[in-house]
Amino acid sequence: MHILLFDDPAIQPNLLPFTFTRPVAALRCGILTIAEKWQHHLQQPVHYLTQPHLREKFPAGPTEGPALVINGAVCPDEKLIEQVQALQPGEALLSEELLVAAYLPDASKVAELIQDGYRDVRQAKGSLTIISQPWHLFQQNGDQIRQDFALLTKGRQSQPVNDAHTIVYGAENIFIEEGVKIRAAILNAEDGPIYLGKDVQVHEGAVLKGPLAVCEAAHVNVGAKLRGDNTVGPYCRVGGEMANSILMAYSNKGHEGYLGNSVVGQWCNLGADTNTSNLKNNYAPVKIWSHAAGRFVNTGLQFCGLMMGDHSKCAINTMFNTGTVVGVGANIFGAGFPRNFVPSFSWGGSSGFETFRLPKAGEVAERVMSRRNLPYDQPEQDIMAYVYEATAKDRVWERAAGNSTAPIVIE
Repeated sequence: MHILLFDDPAIQPNLLPFTFTRPVAALRCGILTIAEKWQHHLQQPVHYLTQPHLREKFPAGPTEGPALVINGAVCPDEKLIEQVQALQPGEALLSEELLVAAYLPDASKVAELIQDGYRDVRQAKGSLTIISQPWHLFQQNGDQIRQDFALLTKGRQSQPVNDAHTIVYGAENIFIEEGVKIRAAILNAEDGPIYLGKDVQVHEGAVLKGPLAVCEAAHVNVGAKLRGDNTVGPYCRVGGEMANSILMAYSNKGHEGYLGNSVVGQWCNLGADTNTSNLKNNYAPVKIWSHAAGRFVNTGLQFCGLMMGDHSKCAINTMFNTGTVVGVGANIFGAGFPRNFVPSFSWGGSSGFETFRLPKAGEVAERVMSRRNLPYDQPEQDIMAYVYEATAKDRVWERAAGNSTAPIVIE
């Protein structure tokens, strides 16, 4: 039976800018992506039912025969897995009005299924973890690290710390994969587990506090302070101070500076001494830009920092205000605070923006990806081209330029 993780049309737009460049189920929360969680629980490959511009990079796989169709925004646990596996052909599992999963006898009928084409309905038992807003990623990260840690380490033996100058607290809550190198660090897992993936390097003077996931081949730089509920994704590099935040993969926050209650996509770079505000001076709830609503929306949270889409960069000493959203492929620099919403393919900072043209953005992406021996291939180029066109309406200075010969400046 095929496993298909679908983008719920009521949820996917709310998770932009991250879902511009990936399916909902490819979002990382905890140690694993949502898709990887389902794959580990179900012990078989999973595929995606996603947006047309993403399908070449994230294929649906086989479309014949029976399929288990699962909402890609729902994080599994053992209780939910039991309910999903108990479904019979034609049955669907709902949480109130939300379609969680369905057993489809014929995978070619998937579109009809999502349009209420199932025969029988069951209501899910227990509370579900549903990632339906960007800030849910960091909100749920600590709990998801704990669940993923239990899933990945069950019945397995951790590698030893193997460094006489490293101090360890709560050793029973630390799991180290093969190839990890640690030098003169502090690992404190008394308040939550610490997972160090294959070939991770933890450098001198770093302080790591759980819950924490440092994924495959990531580096924790000298003197880093990881304060808990953090995920450092595969092949990322992190330094400075980080709290309750996620770096998806292949992104760098290599230097001093604070990142709190934030989510950073892939292929991003935060320049030295970049700082994010995650608390307003008046302690009021934080509002952030919603691509779906086309306006700022209230998160209801007192703490919320930076949401940065894939392939975006910022220069040294960048200061991000509370609840800043940066789109895909933006390049931010200059003194002062950039605006709280930086559209995709922006070039500039607090003094104004112009458009980071697609060919130039592509040159940077190709250069950055080649440093990790990965190609900026046609599927990736096509995704970037789609996002460039889809977000043109957000770059208001382009409309202004069409009506005036005045300099293009955002106040």
